[in-house]
Amino acid sequence: MTKRYDQAYFDKWYRDPRSRMWARADVERKVRMALGVAEYLLDRPVRSVLDVGAGEGPWQRILKRLRPKCRYQGVDDSAYVVERFGRRRHIKRGRIEQLGSLGLRGPFDLVVCCDVLHYVTTDELRRGLKALADLARGPAYLEAYTSADDVAGDDAHFQRRSPFAYRRLFHAAGFFQVGPHCYLHKRMGQMLVALERTR
Repeated sequence: MTKRYDQAYFDKWYRDPRSRMWARADVERKVRMALGVAEYLLDRPVRSVLDVGAGEGPWQRILKRLRPKCRYQGVDDSAYVVERFGRRRHIKRGRIEQLGSLGLRGPFDLVVCCDVLHYVTTDELRRGLKALADLARGPAYLEAYTSADDVAGDDAHFQRRSPFAYRRLFHAAGFFQVGPHCYLHKRMGQMLVALERTR
């Protein structure tokens, strides 16, 4: 059965205080952390962000306030999201494995893929990580949860991969970790001194 990312889905998991996983303050902390890592590494303000699996665009609203001149591009597979928010919040219809064919104006200073990777097949994940690497000029915030995590919330189609499996997939795509859910592609390794690397 295909998941439906309709208004009822977003009402349940993002708005209803009894079932939502993240409050607005939680999302803002993630945005501020990812911006901080990106701007530290780039040595300048972030000018462009790609948000894959953008949902209704909560990152866009926060970024618009924190970095008003930043160019934001969201991508989401929900027809509801694109119809309701696409034009106003710059969200285009697409899936992670389709990124290379969407005509996105990259590269982007910060690439975000939040709460998506653990819902796609391994083949889709491989293709998606390669596309994310191609579109990144700076770090990527790649939030994923594993079989070792005590995860609550939407578990339909959850891919129970081990931490090792994710690390192997990230490494194969050229990414190495530089912070909580933050990764840098190996071609940008010159941005770091030795003790800033996790490997």
